[in-house]
Amino acid sequence: MYAVIETGGKQYTVELGTELEVELLDVEPGQEINLERVLLVADGEKTAVGQPLVADASVSARVLRQDRGEKTVSFKYRPKARRRVKKGHRQELTVLRITEVRLGSKSAAAEAKVVEAEADAERDKIARAAARQAAEDAALAEKLKARASAAVAAAAPGKATPAKSAPKTAPKAGVKEATPAKSAPKTAPKAGAKEATPAKSAPKTAPKAGAKDAAPKAGAKDAAPKAGATEKAPKAGAKDAAPKAKAEQADKADADAPARRSARTKKDE
Repeated sequence: MYAVIETGGKQYTVELGTELEVELLDVEPGQEINLERVLLVADGEKTAVGQPLVADASVSARVLRQDRGEKTVSFKYRPKARRRVKKGHRQELTVLRITEVRLGSKSAAAEAKVVEAEADAERDKIARAAARQAAEDAALAEKLKARASAAVAAAAPGKATPAKSAPKTAPKAGVKEATPAKSAPKTAPKAGAKEATPAKSAPKTAPKAGAKDAAPKAGAKDAAPKAGATEKAPKAGAKDAAPKAKAEQADKADADAPARRSARTKKDE
């Protein structure tokens, strides 16, 4: 609900709680006053327009303080007459706060009180619910604490059950101390390692074909001598012929010697 009032020759639009500065009034700070000239009153349902004032309408206000407005300067001069007039002015004001806007039986202050009471009731309801929830949380915390202490007492040495103690001793996934299945590859030799398996190390002991220590091939340096090689069997008529042929030639020469001698003797005779 709002209203349009007139005071000091000026019109103001006001509602409940509005603070405004009006022309100086002969009142004291803290005093309650009624502004009688109400030109218009409107609420959510209808609007009352005065001619010039609204009947059964009133606006109340509380005086906050007496004040002075901003300084204004008035300067007047007349050309070619050497006339100059400068004046300053600060308007005296009264600061008001609207406390009531009433139209007939409707009161803005009463409606505001109802709304404020509902808000207070809602706040109280929320506060009570929060307190109840806090009490329930505290009771639950105490219950959980008692249960935890009972579990700790039951988990004392020699009294713990295997099912409850197993998770504490069992290693978690990702721990450095891996299971035997994961540690097995560390002891077993990997493929391509220096310490190979016997099947892969066998070729080192058995001579391969074409190796230096292998069995002699045909044409190798250490192979059996071929025909025509440096170390080969003596041929017929060679320097290193068998002594048997020489012996046969010597015996044949000795056998022919007497015959030659006898022939030579007979011829000479």
